[in-house]
Amino acid sequence: MERNFLNSATSESLWVSFVVPLYNTGDALGRLLHAFRELNIAGGYELVLVNDGSPDGTGDRVPGLIKDLPYPVTFVDMARNFGEHAAVLEGFRHARGRYVVNLDDDLQNPVNEALRLVAHLDRTGADVVYAYYEEKKHAWYRNLGSRLTNSMATLLVGKPRDLYLCSFRAHRRELIDWLVRYTGPYPYIDGLIIGSTNRIERLLVAHEERAVGQSGYTLRRLVRLWMNMFFNFSIIPLRIASVLGVVSCLVGLLGFMVVLLEYVFFKVQSPGWSSLMAGITVFSGAQLIMLGLIGEYVGRTYMTLAGKPQSLVRSVTDHRVIGNTGIVTNATASGATSSVI
Repeated sequence: MERNFLNSATSESLWVSFVVPLYNTGDALGRLLHAFRELNIAGGYELVLVNDGSPDGTGDRVPGLIKDLPYPVTFVDMARNFGEHAAVLEGFRHARGRYVVNLDDDLQNPVNEALRLVAHLDRTGADVVYAYYEEKKHAWYRNLGSRLTNSMATLLVGKPRDLYLCSFRAHRRELIDWLVRYTGPYPYIDGLIIGSTNRIERLLVAHEERAVGQSGYTLRRLVRLWMNMFFNFSIIPLRIASVLGVVSCLVGLLGFMVVLLEYVFFKVQSPGWSSLMAGITVFSGAQLIMLGLIGEYVGRTYMTLAGKPQSLVRSVTDHRVIGNTGIVTNATASGATSSVI
């Protein structure tokens, strides 16, 4: 795993790092940057922006907008779209804060609520604090997708039933240092967190309406998240396939016994071409499903061993404010760095 020299060369620590993945942020970008202007945090803070291959030109606008900001900003420009979880992990690798908060670029989670998460994390001694909402101001289909994802996470990765998984959460530095060690090409941050610690807290926060732009939430992204959860952080699908195989064998054996008993005791001969074809079709379908599950595991293992990158960074722009002097420095490092095994 390589880390950009702009991050590793900076030794000073901050109290809070805010990591925000950007994807088609558009006109909301200026509002996002302005939201962090008035913060007054003892110990200092920084904003880490990660452009996840936005096709709308978001990445081109960021360097010009951050160069005069009164707070430090690190802008990571990804080579293409690698997905939200890969982008967030790359942001974690560039974060310097004692506490690291992940939030979305739509500001439906207000910045002052992020500070409440940090305060709760500091007060309780937990490793991570998840936000949860009394009412989510999302479209119905997105709320439905979130509920399905949480139900599947309970089944597949052992999520506590009373825990609501969402991207708005605060992490302790020790947990961040552990999470960024994961360099597999199919990251699922919540699975990594649940597998790393049980010191997990939750906090009720406000959720606001989206002010600008449209959500990038799609069915394709939801399915990709589910597949990462299925095949990279759980072996339950394999166990289900095994159970399905056993059930299929038992059903086939039961059918054979019924036919044999009918012939022995009642001299009944069952030509049964239609039922035979139906049975073959059902059992063949079950076998193909099991082969598909195994093939997905094998394929992902191969891609991991072959060194498929989790992410690829095109450039990093580092905007720093030196102490209380008001002196601003801007530096950009270009050239791809990857997070691979």
